[in-house]
Amino acid sequence: MKEVTAAIIVKDNLILIAQRGKDEKEEGMWEFPGGKIEIGETEEQCLKREIKEELDIEIEVGDFLGESIYDYSHGQIKLLAYFAQFISGEIKLSVHSLIKWVTIQEIDKFNFAPADIPLVKKLKSCYK
Repeated sequence: MKEVTAAIIVKDNLILIAQRGKDEKEEGMWEFPGGKIEIGETEEQCLKREIKEELDIEIEVGDFLGESIYDYSHGQIKLLAYFAQFISGEIKLSVHSLIKWVTIQEIDKFNFAPADIPLVKKLKSCYK
């Protein structure tokens, strides 16, 4: 099982979501950005590295939101989601086609990748 991290990046009470780019699995679906944990890397280190690589911004990793296990055709993943605070930088897209800053009320209007859906539900329950 691959372990993957996801960042719930919050800035001014808005949450960053990213649309998977061309040539990516689940192209066009929305997700919380992140990526695969490398050998010897902590979840926090992974998130900081992946967000810098994918979006060219700095974040501070916060509390653990939860996990989601999903069986894709290419294998099972365990998605570990953490809240993160936007620190600095200007977003530059590399693997995503689009990003949006959304409110918690509008987040479930987007077509999320299957592994992210339980995290969207958990996130909404945190804001009730």
